[in-house]
Amino acid sequence: MRGTRTAVASSRPGPTVDRVSTYRIGLLAFDGCDAMDLVGPYEVLLTANRLLERRSREPAFDVAVLGAHEVTVYGGLRLVPTTSVTDAGHLDVLIVPGAIDPGSARPDEAIAVLAPQAGVLASVCTGVFFLHRLGLVGERTVTTHWEDVPLLRAAGATVRDDVRWVDSGSLVTSGGISSGVAMTLHLVARFADRGLAEATARQIDHVWTEDR
Repeated sequence: MRGTRTAVASSRPGPTVDRVSTYRIGLLAFDGCDAMDLVGPYEVLLTANRLLERRSREPAFDVAVLGAHEVTVYGGLRLVPTTSVTDAGHLDVLIVPGAIDPGSARPDEAIAVLAPQAGVLASVCTGVFFLHRLGLVGERTVTTHWEDVPLLRAAGATVRDDVRWVDSGSLVTSGGISSGVAMTLHLVARFADRGLAEATARQIDHVWTEDR
């Protein structure tokens, strides 16, 4: 089971990033996905942009929710994607949410289309199962929800269960549900600026540190 970590909220006043480029981030929406896995990262990225805009700076992220049609997430909430899978184009990051039953959820076709267009693949919670069964994980170390670690190991993956996210370069994976927020803050720090990530965490009242 995941170990306990202590994190201290930052008192830094705000983002220090000077925008030179905007990164395109796609969040995949599919029937049965966990709402928090999708909406948590979405909120982080929008908040980071909003903090930059308050300081008359360009947004760091062009955020798209990707899907072929209106989807029904776990629990019955309906979401309308902003961009179709076929119109996604190049993505600097593709974020794949998890599902309560990854064995029955079927985002595979969409991932197969989008993955070659993405510089970095990222997953929240059990989203890594989809990447693994498509052969997109390989020998790289990953993580997932602590409850699903044994199942992922049994499938042949190298899994850590003591961290909230694992950054393996072109693959970034996170633990369960709220860990997706922590992972996305890490992506903000990686692609934009740590000060922006800390300011975003403070804005959304999320206790976060970059030490995993």
